[in-house]
Amino acid sequence: MALAPNRIAEDLRGQVAGDVLCDEVTRRLYATDASLYEITPAVVVRPRVTADVEATVRYAAAEGIAVHARGAGSGLAGGCLGPGIVVDFSRYMRRVLADEGDTVRVQPGVVHADLNRRLAASGRVFGPDPAMTEVTTLGGVAAVDSSGSRRLAYGSARQHIVGLDAVLGDGRWLTTSAAPGENRLAAELSGKLFGLLNGVRGVIREHIPRRCVNTSGYALDQSLREDHADLTQLMVGSEGTLGLITELTLRTSPLPARVGSALLTFPSLELAAEAVQVLLPMGLAACDLIDRRRLSLARQKDLRFEMLLPGAAEALLYVEVFADDEASLSERLGRVVDAMRGEDSLAAEALIAETADDRRLFADASRQLVSALHGLKGARRAVPGVEDIALPPAALPQFFLRLQEILKRREVTASVYGHVGHGQLHLRPLLDLTTRADVRRLETLASDLYDTVWLLGGTISGEHGDGLSRTPFSSRQHGPLMNVFRGVKTLFDPESVLNPGKIVPSPGARMTHAMRTTGRERAQTPPPATPQAKPAEVVELQLTWSTDEAADAARACNGCGACRATGDEVRMCPIFRYTPREEASPRAKANLMRGVLSGELAASELLLEDAKQVADLCVNCHQCRLECPAEVDIPKLMLEAKASYVATNGLRRDAWWSAHIDSLARLASGWPRLANATLHNRVARWALERTIGLASGRRLPDFANRTYLQQAATRKLHRPPLEDEKIYYFVDTYANRFDTQLATAFEKIVRRHNVGFYAPADQLPSGMAMVSQGALDLARRTAARNVTRLAEAVRDGYAIVATEPTAVLAITHEYLNLLPDEEDAQLVAANTFEACHYLWRRHVEARLQLDLSPLPYQVAHHTPCHSRALGVGSPAENLLRLIPELRLTRLEKGCSGMAGTYGLSRRHYRSSLRAGLPLLSELRSGRHQVGSTECGACRTQMEQSAPMPTIHPIKLLAASYGLMPEIKKQLAQLPAAVR
Repeated sequence: MALAPNRIAEDLRGQVAGDVLCDEVTRRLYATDASLYEITPAVVVRPRVTADVEATVRYAAAEGIAVHARGAGSGLAGGCLGPGIVVDFSRYMRRVLADEGDTVRVQPGVVHADLNRRLAASGRVFGPDPAMTEVTTLGGVAAVDSSGSRRLAYGSARQHIVGLDAVLGDGRWLTTSAAPGENRLAAELSGKLFGLLNGVRGVIREHIPRRCVNTSGYALDQSLREDHADLTQLMVGSEGTLGLITELTLRTSPLPARVGSALLTFPSLELAAEAVQVLLPMGLAACDLIDRRRLSLARQKDLRFEMLLPGAAEALLYVEVFADDEASLSERLGRVVDAMRGEDSLAAEALIAETADDRRLFADASRQLVSALHGLKGARRAVPGVEDIALPPAALPQFFLRLQEILKRREVTASVYGHVGHGQLHLRPLLDLTTRADVRRLETLASDLYDTVWLLGGTISGEHGDGLSRTPFSSRQHGPLMNVFRGVKTLFDPESVLNPGKIVPSPGARMTHAMRTTGRERAQTPPPATPQAKPAEVVELQLTWSTDEAADAARACNGCGACRATGDEVRMCPIFRYTPREEASPRAKANLMRGVLSGELAASELLLEDAKQVADLCVNCHQCRLECPAEVDIPKLMLEAKASYVATNGLRRDAWWSAHIDSLARLASGWPRLANATLHNRVARWALERTIGLASGRRLPDFANRTYLQQAATRKLHRPPLEDEKIYYFVDTYANRFDTQLATAFEKIVRRHNVGFYAPADQLPSGMAMVSQGALDLARRTAARNVTRLAEAVRDGYAIVATEPTAVLAITHEYLNLLPDEEDAQLVAANTFEACHYLWRRHVEARLQLDLSPLPYQVAHHTPCHSRALGVGSPAENLLRLIPELRLTRLEKGCSGMAGTYGLSRRHYRSSLRAGLPLLSELRSGRHQVGSTECGACRTQMEQSAPMPTIHPIKLLAASYGLMPEIKKQLAQLPAAVR
């Protein structure tokens, strides 16, 4: 490829309606996926229509540039990586085009789980179920012929793909959905393909594995029919090397009437493998194996597994069955248990899921805990590369014995998970790939394992494809078929433009080429000193951690793509949820920082607008930190990125007022009537929008006539109390200057319990707004002053309590980043509580008064992101459930979208509403009388779009205690909810 990225992008922008991107940051974000590899593309194209794909491929063919199709980037073999043009279908081509009863037509960017949620409404399902269903696109499913746990019930993707449209290597459009003879190009290619394959039927029969599932190489056996060649079957599993899929026609299946599951534990992997042979004739829908290492992680992650799974268990089988009714389901599960507890007593224990909650828990053991290995700490990580072995199920016991020998010989520890019902094993060795020794060890381990696999009649790839990991070994598996593969490749892609180096190996290819860098590799092997050598750029870190520590934090992201999930059952990233583009994903932020810290990106990139735009897509909600399987602290990495930009360039105008919002609120609250009149005046709001960027459409709460701290001082609450048990009320800006009723309600509840209440008049806000904008100098000074005062209070016996979750998160989490060496910061963090959490702890200790009067209202409760980030469960929801007759609905609709000051700015106002649309739509449904949340920012957003009040749980509790009659009066005026 002779053309520079800028020239390629310029040429394509005139031909493509979608995005054409070539800046250094974007290219870096697309340089990795969930595999071990890293290849920076020249250009990224995000097509809007098929014509964009055709134009891109025609241009690439004319210029000799490679093209690589990409979906979610969740593949484990590097199949979507390459140095040419990456075509990302996940941004725009994500529509369901037609639902035609038993079939559905989709674009390749449609997410697998999204399609199945849509199909479920009509009692149907697209059966193959890859593990990353919440992020995997259907184009990716087709590219590698995915199957998943339920292959025993549904088979793989190819059994359900009726037809497809694709763009070939010369830019021509091919459809295989038309009837034979209706499409001239399809008929021509089918005839040539049949001529190529028909003469080598014997070679195909001899060299393609038949006793196990197989996705390595091209599916020649599936394509070759008696008198023709099936192009659909050939294209499925071809990894984008024969054509770029632009449309799929899928056959759907009825949802099973009843689903039952059981967990079977075993004292060894070999016994579990033997049990599979007994279970398979029973017609299972799924049969998954989990080894001891992952069982241990399961017990650590969820106490229910600690109680459920015996510590002596070395292996577990998750078994699933389908049935038409409850009686049949019970009978089938009973046969499974009887077979395991029969004369041979293979299983140590057998547990049947009795309830829907049990079934979800059992399924979690199989699905969610597969990713638990990503969270292991230390230099050695669970790495892919040899994770897709498949064997005849009958060969599993023998393979496990040989596996132990190989691992011992190579001095490697590994974890095993697999869909053993069809012989699929996902093996993850624990290696430190920053060392050359472990890189070599991975390659020799792969060679040893594959020799054993071939000896036992297996394959190197059962569902993840060959990609960069396995293509270097494909010649050894397929032998003379490689020449046939080359002929097929030439037929569809004569110039080898489409994803070269996958399936058909490039000369000299090895599985350890193009592996990711972290910066430590160069540190271990210093370059030779030369007088002309230019010193590498050094990132000047703004937080108190070393470059190695920051690099390790970024390296912890394995690229799995779990952070791209948008289902209701996960919170994840609210920004990616409404704008599903790679740079909005938390993974992108880790890749950005890893690139800078490893030296792959110039350190100066952090100071430029391209990196700033990526960093600004992080709103510091902390949900990715909670839900990332590897527990990557993306908010801290993005705090570093934002702070680096601010340290050099300063705060932009809208960021300046966001960072100083507490100070501005303090000034405005000195003249509350004037401030409120200004905020209600259309001309004044227009002027504010044009000057400081405050969104004119944003409905803001009114300033209180007197701040809460002024009111508290008149009640002498600014003086230390005399009670033995006492709290220091850390009142943040919202409760102090806007919703003083909230602070008063909390004060009354605390004093009702005979607890001393202290609200010093000279408090500072938490400074979280400064943190979110990267204004670390300001934030650090605020944190230091707060820690000094609060530490003294803790030593005097106070518990620090705040009604604002954001303030608590700032004290317990952000201050530890800002002041990592301060023992007082640790002391304060350990003794700071959110108000609902504080009261719920009293209830758990049987010290909360329960003389609560009924509140017969339908309440919809939203748990804010920062409350979840505190990691204390759902104390607000628990308190509300104590109130008699209160009918509580937990809203599982994601983030409100407000994200602190994010939703206040003109730039982000509409985006914040789109991010919170699922929640706001539910509030507008009429099914609820009142909203509830602990967060002031969330309340502002909820009342922006919902025709009902949003009330803090503390206020509702105070009303139930009879302490706030004005709230009861407000509630009495609510209209009835829709039943």
